[in-house]
Amino acid sequence: MSDAPEDLMDLYVDELKDLWSANDQMLRALKRIGAEASDDTLKEMLENSQEGIGRHTDMLKDLIAEQGEEVEKEHCRGMQGLVAEAIKHTIDDAPEKGPVLDAQIIAQYQRMSHYGIAGFGTAAAYAEALGLEDDVEDLKAATGEIYGADQYATKLAETSINIEAKDA
Repeated sequence: MSDAPEDLMDLYVDELKDLWSANDQMLRALKRIGAEASDDTLKEMLENSQEGIGRHTDMLKDLIAEQGEEVEKEHCRGMQGLVAEAIKHTIDDAPEKGPVLDAQIIAQYQRMSHYGIAGFGTAAAYAEALGLEDDVEDLKAATGEIYGADQYATKLAETSINIEAKDA
């Protein structure tokens, strides 16, 4: 949908299409970034996140189709910028492989994840206002999964990665 949204349903569908694009971009970035991680727990977290992104993307496609809209994504410039920053800081101008790079990977992962938390939360709020209870349930579940992964990344950073990076 390239025209300006006219109502809340238009905003809702636009948000779903934006999130699909954001997920695709983040997934591609995590595949590249994950290869640079040294810590096995961090690698596993990034792999699990990629699986979650795949499930969330499938759900977004289904929600778009259920609204009778063309199942297509709309390029997300917000995630494009976050991905560019993540690649810059973890691949192009990255610290040497090890705990300092792992700390940087977590920071960039969390920046991208926070975009997802905001987007999925917004979509859930729109769905709720529209009375789309099944959509609300799915979107809130996805938001919770993303938030849980973010909390896990924080715990990993605070209990090991950042400590190792400090001593590197």
